[in-house]
Parts: sequence; C-alpha cells; structure tokens
Amino acid sequence: MDRALAEEVRVSGLIAPAFYPVHADVRRGGHARYWLPGGRGSGKSSFVGVELPLCLMRDGQAGRMTHAVALRRYGVTLRESVFAQLLWGIQALGAAQAWSASVSPMALTYLPTGQKILFRGADDAMKVKSIKVDTGYVKYAWYEEVDEFEGEESVRSIDQSLMRGGASFAFFYTFNPPRSAGSWCNRRTAAPPPGTLVVRSDYRGMPPQWLGEPFLAEAAHLAATRPEVYAHEYLGEPGGTGGEVFRNVTLRPIPDGEIARFDHIRRGLDWGYAADPLAYNEGHYDPCRRRLYLYRELHALRLSNRRAAQVLLPWAGTGRIVCDSAEPKSIEEMRGYGLRVTGARKGPDSVAYGVKWLQDLEEIVIDPERCPETAREFTGYALARDREGRLMSVFPDRDDHHIDAVRYACEADMRRPAVAILR
Repeated sequence: MDRALAEEVRVSGLIAPAFYPVHADVRRGGHARYWLPGGRGSGKSSFVGVELPLCLMRDGQAGRMTHAVALRRYGVTLRESVFAQLLWGIQALGAAQAWSASVSPMALTYLPTGQKILFRGADDAMKVKSIKVDTGYVKYAWYEEVDEFEGEESVRSIDQSLMRGGASFAFFYTFNPPRSAGSWCNRRTAAPPPGTLVVRSDYRGMPPQWLGEPFLAEAAHLAATRPEVYAHEYLGEPGGTGGEVFRNVTLRPIPDGEIARFDHIRRGLDWGYAADPLAYNEGHYDPCRRRLYLYRELHALRLSNRRAAQVLLPWAGTGRIVCDSAEPKSIEEMRGYGLRVTGARKGPDSVAYGVKWLQDLEEIVIDPERCPETAREFTGYALARDREGRLMSVFPDRDDHHIDAVRYACEADMRRPAVAILR
C-alpha cells in the first residue's frame, strides 16, 4: 500500500469524521488558523492530539525542521491535559518508540530529527514570549480551552510572538463555546478573519463506541430534561446570559452590489482620541422593513481631527454626519475640512431611548469583516448583574463607542415627539 494512503487510513481510524476535512486542509497548507469549537465529547482535542505529532513527523521526514507549542491558560493544567493528550496521540499513531517525553522541562521530542513539542502556560507571559528553538521554527501551536485565556488581545500577542521565522503555520484553537454569544471566542468564530477555518463539532459526529453507553445515556437524559443545558454542553451552542441587549443582530457579509443599492444612508461619529477611540459608522436604514445595515466603520486611537477628515471625506463627501454635540470645537474644525458635520440633539434619557429604538428594529445587519469593532460591540453589549446575580436595568456606559455613533446616525429616524433624542 502507498505510504501516504496508509497514513490516511490509519488517521481516519483515530479522528472523528468531522475532522477529516480539517486534516486534509492542514496537509495542503490551506489555512494558518483552525478554530475548533465543540461540545462535550466532540473529539476536537483528540484530533489535535493526533494531528500535531503527525505533522511534525511528516515535516521531519521531508527534511523540514519544524516545532510545536501546546498552551493552556494556566501552566499547572498542562500535564493532565495537552501533555497527556499528545502522549495518547503518539501512542495511537504507533510512534511511541520514536518519541521521548520529559516533564522538567515539559517537552516531547521526535528522536529521529530532534523536533520538539514544547508546553507553556499563558500565566507566565515571559516564558511564552521567550520560546526559542535551536534550528527551524515553531510552525504549529495548540491553544486548548482557548476561551479561558484573558481575551483576544492576549491570544493575538502570543500568536505574534510565535508566528515568526517561517513561511507557513498551522495554529489550532479548541474550546467549548461559552454560554454568552458575546464572548470573544464566539464572536471570533461567528466572524472569522481571513486565513481562518472554523469547524464546529459535537458528540453526534463521533463513532458511538468511542463514547460508550454511559456517555450517550447521560446526553439523552439531559436532552429530555434540560434541553437548553444539553444544547450548550453537548452541542456547543451558546445559550446567552439573559443580559444581551441586542438580540436582533445578524453578522453576515454585505457585498458591494448590495451596498450600491442602498439609498437611505446614515452616518454617525463618536469623538475620541487617547483613552477612547474615535468611532465612525456608515449604514443604510430601510424604514419599511425596519432593518439597519452597517457596512463601514472607522475605529482609531490618537487620530487627529485633520487625519480623520482625510479618511472620512472620500466616504461621506457632502453627506450629513451626526456626531456628539459635546465637542463644538471639533465640529467646527471638521466643517473647516469640508465635512457636513452636525451635533446630535440631546435629552435626559436619550441614551436609553436610542438603545431601545435599536433593540426594537426588526434586524441590525453588520458586516463583521468591514466593521469588526461594531460587530464586537453590538454582540457583546450586555446588562451587568448586581451582587445577587440579578440583571441591572441600566444600560452599561462602556464598550459602546460604535453603538453611540449608530444612535447619532439614526436620530432622524427615531421620530420622537418629545424634545431631543440623542446625546
């Protein structure tokens, strides 16, 4: 039998069918990042436990000196999770004799070439950033339970430290989706950036004999008695927290052809410079269907009004931009640069009124690639809870810069008979 074919046959008996396309994509170098959200028993960690050592062995046999890093949020969890899972994968591949294992420092070494799988906890950032290999480069990384990491910025910082010295990479991110749809992990997989493959999985795609009757019986019992918990824990579906403000948001691409047909353009601007970003949004409001489409944003810190105007003029032209009226000097300056800027009207309950108006729309469609920060704010905006865990009734005054810009943009559509509607 052909060696490559034999390898594929062997691997197909070790990973769940849901991951066959991922395995093939990794082999041909299709993507740099693989986000693998899945419920309990979905086989995602078992897949990476097999795929990672297999990739290193394949590279080594081809003369490519590549290495891997396995990460957890806390270093104390490494040995019982990713280390044990990778040892299992090596043994399942029938390659135990070709690997050596050490726990101080924790590492797995492919003996024919010296390639290594290193282990790090993100709670020691210096150890992650100081990772160096004698020859070659770190091509592979595995973030297990990535939802436990501090956030998107933390993961991005580690990625930037590891993704150097090579031409191609394959980083894996496995996790059980958090309950809240606004979690950064759920937002990332709902709107993946370029170069990312997202594959969702759950236990129903696993061979039943791999899970065992007790596991299947427990899942069936939970599905019958507590379907919402079952959907979250076993199917990997975000269940929400009950505090999400905007439940009418749809994240999807808005192509150029669709934008070209928009004729009720709305533009809004929220001032910012150092601590808070300047936030601009542009969209289309369909009053008949009560749908708002957001397809353009500017989000920047330390951006002067002059530079902001240079960016906005090609977009807005002579179109009306409604902004926070709290900065009259900025309004006059932007007018001097040729923008048609006007201050928003204000009222004592303008924030709550504007947010409730947005809540009541039939749909808010956001293009997550064109407007990533806007998508993040709208999907993550949630009511806080008090010490007893009860939802508070006041809308939070944080992470709402683009929400404010959108409120300003739509003030004329809010048709409120009372005094002003927006701040």
